[in-house]
Amino acid sequence: MQRRYITVDVFTDRAFGGNPLAVVLDAGGLSTAQMQAIATEFNYSETTFVLPPADRANDAQVRIFTVNREIPFAGHPNVGTAFVLATQATKPPARLLFEEGAGLVPVEVTSEQGRIVSTEFTAPQPLKRMSQLSAEQAASCLSLSASDVKLDRHPPQIISVGLAFLAVELTSREALRRAKPNAEGFAKIFPCDGSDAVYFYTRDVPSSEKPCDLQARMFHPGASGLSEDPATGSATAACAALLADLDPMKDGDLKLRIGQGVDMGRPSLLLTRVRKQNGAISSIHVGGASVQMMEGTFQFGGGGVR
Repeated sequence: MQRRYITVDVFTDRAFGGNPLAVVLDAGGLSTAQMQAIATEFNYSETTFVLPPADRANDAQVRIFTVNREIPFAGHPNVGTAFVLATQATKPPARLLFEEGAGLVPVEVTSEQGRIVSTEFTAPQPLKRMSQLSAEQAASCLSLSASDVKLDRHPPQIISVGLAFLAVELTSREALRRAKPNAEGFAKIFPCDGSDAVYFYTRDVPSSEKPCDLQARMFHPGASGLSEDPATGSATAACAALLADLDPMKDGDLKLRIGQGVDMGRPSLLLTRVRKQNGAISSIHVGGASVQMMEGTFQFGGGGVR
């Protein structure tokens, strides 16, 4: 059976920016092992597989694979998959609802004159704050010193809205640029509370990098050791929720524009929106633009994928 795929760059409005994603359409009938093999072949940070929903009230079941495992939720796969499905539709929908391992994920679709300009997911789970780590432990993962870690708003902490990350604030843009993944530091800390990755950011954004409110990076285990992700929607959602939780505002939307991928040559822009009611977070959203890059087909034969 022929399988169609489309690749997109997510959280960017231009080709070769953002985070690449492969979306496999018509994925019904593929086994988990086959999906994993296909995701490994694409070698992107994530590949999604679109299947018929278990509940017809929803639009699709979406399974998400990294190069080495299936994960219950991720951000840029939702933004990119919704963009692909919306652009493939005869009439672009205003909203899509995906069944995923972490739960139902709604994605809002914004169109202008029939063109999809952005998609925005709602996190499937509330903010969960877990283990706190020391500045020394966090810094060791990033090849930095403890003095590079900023502690006035929150300590380094494992957080999640569907997928767990260690969130760390750094003191300066220079420290963010200087960071390098340290395998020895990672090995001493992870896995921890279901996390194996570090999302780190700074409020020290130079005027040349505006209109971002924060600049961020993310290190995680990849197929060949530790690697960097150019745009991480799930970690961005969790971090935005953490910052909103710490904000004294009682009611309204807290919005942040977060840059990522700049230091690896794939600039990304993630737009976050966290709604608070009576001092509590009621919903968490992250969105952005996507650009279609490639499309094609493959099929399974006697020798596997061809």
